[in-house]
Amino acid sequence: MKKILVTGALGQIGSELVIKLRDLYGADQIVATDIKKHDDSVIVQAGPFELLDVTDGKTMFELAKKYQVDTIIHLAALLSATAEAKPLVAWNLNMGGLVNALEVARELGSQFFTPSSIGAFGPSTPKDNTPQDTIQRPTTMYGVNKVSGELLCDYYFHKFGVDTRGLRFPGLISYVAAPGGGTTDYAVEIYYEAIKKGRYTSYLGKDTFMDMMYMPDALNAIVALMEADASKLKHRNAFNVTAMSVDPEAMAAAIRMHIPNFRLEYSVDPVRQAIADSWPNSIDATAAREEWGFKTDYDLARMTEDMLVKLREKLAQTVSL
Repeated sequence: MKKILVTGALGQIGSELVIKLRDLYGADQIVATDIKKHDDSVIVQAGPFELLDVTDGKTMFELAKKYQVDTIIHLAALLSATAEAKPLVAWNLNMGGLVNALEVARELGSQFFTPSSIGAFGPSTPKDNTPQDTIQRPTTMYGVNKVSGELLCDYYFHKFGVDTRGLRFPGLISYVAAPGGGTTDYAVEIYYEAIKKGRYTSYLGKDTFMDMMYMPDALNAIVALMEADASKLKHRNAFNVTAMSVDPEAMAAAIRMHIPNFRLEYSVDPVRQAIADSWPNSIDATAAREEWGFKTDYDLARMTEDMLVKLREKLAQTVSL
């Protein structure tokens, strides 16, 4: 039975992953941590929860030792757009927190997971069907953090034998957590605005294609990778994964299948557009499929149908409160 410490547990991925892990392994086996605490959150109420600033390595080690964890899932980070606005803060949090988490995993012999991102690629990376192994020269602080993190996790595996694993996530779409400062957040916002206003103004331009994935598929991928046979993993720390390559127009067309009068407009944000333009149009996930059986259940049409149903239920509950 796994005993797992999750950092950034109240963030976009963590708020859903902790629930899934508690369902799989038992509520008491999953220790959720975050720098903030929402007393009404199911994450806080339904299992162990501790306040943790990941830049405080001593406290992280003490918590991991206290709960005798054998797995660390390190999610705490500043996302792309926020990181670009606060580059030094991003470096200190993203890299300082990662080093601390890796050190704890090394000292306790824990299995380790942290996500990378398509942000680890850059303008010189092949844009279409981006290979698993390719040039990575990102031009954003977030991208620099992610490439550095991939290399650092590889180092801890080869130097210290830490069982490090990771995924290069595309944009993640979810109805549970609010957008958190990512370049791909439009792909979440567009569904909220479609229901509330029947229109959306995209900060990314037409024909800006990027890879996306629905959160249930992302959670399943984390579990599948962590449960995979280590002897079959050649890449370990930065598997390309994706479900679809879409632009704002494709998402709008999918929404119009359910909301025919939905209108999409544009007011391009130069900063986020520049970030998006430096990322791939589509990526190749062959290595993940071959090494540990990666697969997805949701395409754009199925995801859109589920998002609209779940968001209507969520917004209706909010209004009733």
